[in-house]
This record gives sequence, C-alpha cells and structure tokens, in this order.
Amino acid sequence: MNHQQVIDILEEFVSENKQAHIDRVLSQRTRHVTLVFEDIDKPHNVSAVLRTAECMGIQDLHFIKNKNSYSVNPNIVQGAAKWVTLHHHSKGEDNVASCYDTLRRTGYKIYATSIHETSRSIYDLNPKEKTAIVFGTEAEGITKEAGEKADGFVHIPMQGFTESFNLSVSAAICLTVLKSGLETWPPLEEQEKLELRSEWYRKIVREADLILKAKGVDI
Repeated sequence: MNHQQVIDILEEFVSENKQAHIDRVLSQRTRHVTLVFEDIDKPHNVSAVLRTAECMGIQDLHFIKNKNSYSVNPNIVQGAAKWVTLHHHSKGEDNVASCYDTLRRTGYKIYATSIHETSRSIYDLNPKEKTAIVFGTEAEGITKEAGEKADGFVHIPMQGFTESFNLSVSAAICLTVLKSGLETWPPLEEQEKLELRSEWYRKIVREADLILKAKGVDI
C-alpha cells in the first residue's frame, strides 16, 4: 500500500483541526518503550493499561497468549485501542521466545517484573535505553520462562505492607518513571509517522476503504 497516496486521497475528508491534532499526537508518539503482557487473566485491567499507555504516547503493546486470550473492553479503553498497535504472539510453539525475538530485533532490552534477588528498581533503569517491560498475571506474576529469557528483572520499590500494585497502576508507574528521566520521548521515524497517519485516516474517515478502492488504491 502506498501510504502517501492514501493520505493524499483521504485528507480532504479530515478537518483541519483533526489534522492538527494528529500532527501533535504523532510528534509525541514513541516506540522507545513498550509493554508486554503474558497470559493476562484480568482483561479489564489490561484495557485500563492500554488507555494509560496511549495517553502517555506509547504506540506498541505486546500480548503473549499461551493460556489466556485478551480482547479490548470498549467501556474501559474509551477508543484508545484504535490509536495503538497491538501485537499478538499466540500461534508459535514458544510464544515467549517469539515475542522476545521480535523485540530484540528492534533493539529492546527486556525486563520482566519480579521481586527476584537480582531485580533492579525501576528507578535504576537507564531511561535512554530502548526498554520493554513484561507483566504477568496479578496472582502468579510472570512465568519462569519469561523471566529466564529476559535480559533482567525489574520491580517497583514498596514502602507499605502490601507487596504489589495492581497491573494498571504498576504499568503507569513504570511509564512515568522512565519518562521522567527524559526531556521528551524519542520520536518515531518519519516513515513510521507516515504509516500511522495513513492508518489513522482510514479509521476516522467514513467508508475510507470504499473511497480508496474507487480511486484505484490496492488495499
């Protein structure tokens, strides 16, 4: 698909205010940090995380699905799902390895959340490092495999009697801490912005694909 061609055709159906809003969002979007969810068993909590991540400029979220599946709860995400990219790792023999290989190919260091003897505080991670944070179930945490295949462990220091935050709060804290160590998120490449603008135009323009097909665009 020619993304610039899609934009040129659909742009007349997108208001100037909407175009300006998309410009602002794209300028603050990042793939510097991503979140990974392994076999999440409380989908409503992940939907809350998805909404938070989108609001904070995160573009990609990864889902490892060996036992549990995940579907977006529209009442919680409030439309955030259509603006982020969801990657599902569910069809391989080793979905943890498949996800991690994908992340490493694009330069991520992978940290599994766990109170492990070698675990580092989230405050001690290098915010300039391209980072993927892996979350497991709230009851059992990450699997042994997800921990062993990660580059390290990370945790949020606690000051109370309770030993953990819920998933949505944990993710929000991790993102906030990593963002606080940078003036701004490292931005997307121009080609990435072009591809996302094309994708978003198709989502906001009514009958966009019919318009594109009428113009001879191969979708």
